[in-house]
Amino acid sequence: MPIVNLAALAAAVAAAVPAQQEPPAAPVEPVAPQEAPAQPIPAPQISPRQPARSRAIGLPFRGRLAGGVPFPPQGPAFATWDPVLKRSPNRLWRRYATVRTVARILALLETYQQAHPTAPRVLVGDLSLPRGGPFGRRYGGLGHASHQNGLDVDVYYPRLDRLETAPRRAEQVDQVLAQDLVDLFLQAGAEKVFVGPNLELEGPREKVIPLVYHDDHLHARFGR
Repeated sequence: MPIVNLAALAAAVAAAVPAQQEPPAAPVEPVAPQEAPAQPIPAPQISPRQPARSRAIGLPFRGRLAGGVPFPPQGPAFATWDPVLKRSPNRLWRRYATVRTVARILALLETYQQAHPTAPRVLVGDLSLPRGGPFGRRYGGLGHASHQNGLDVDVYYPRLDRLETAPRRAEQVDQVLAQDLVDLFLQAGAEKVFVGPNLELEGPREKVIPLVYHDDHLHARFGR
């Protein structure tokens, strides 16, 4: 898997996106202006520790995020997807995480692209709010019971028809590519990967867990 300099990543992300934004006080449905594509983020070297100021606090379902950074809106291997507005890119305030989480996701998506150079880009959904905390129904859609401390990410399964949009049902999922994504998340250190009960995705029983409402996307959770 590509080697990532976490300090360089944090600086590059900060330079490529606007300043931290707060989520709206109530659900906002109108489409926001499109964000400019982020500049490519270099990942040439390894750094064994993430900056102390970027950290997950508490639990994924009862926690908060300190020093979070936004996941880029798009790149050569991925785009982001807004599950409420059903469009790309995802709104900035829905995609914050720890530096380490962002680095891990970017590295594994680069590995995926190298293994499947002709495959469509992977769609990355919600991560956490800028300061973490509850990410429930007030923010649109079903909301999230977890995603509270910068360690969780939703990633939409690749489609058999190769469209760069979220699948609507299990029959549209390319399960070969989806299984490769599950495997890559496990290799990158994900402690849990929640998958659709109507799919045939496999992995260690204590880590790859079927869960309702996950037939269109996987939900990966990293450790600190």
